[in-house]
Amino acid sequence: MSIKTLTLTFKENEKTFGILTANQKEFKTGSKGFFGHGKITDPDTGKKYQVSCNIVEIGSKPKDGKS
Repeated sequence: MSIKTLTLTFKENEKTFGILTANQKEFKTGSKGFFGHGKITDPDTGKKYQVSCNIVEIGSKPKDGKS
């Protein structure tokens, strides 16, 4: 996998609500993908939200169950 990070942008009606970075990860299951977590703030209300995201590459888990 050549991509090391993904930048996720959360939008509401084309207005950016928050940005989260997801880093490359190999999950305990052996699957590969990205994981990001952090906090974003609603620019209108100031309310804060905790965000987490798993992005798993379909078919990346080894067939024999070994990583």
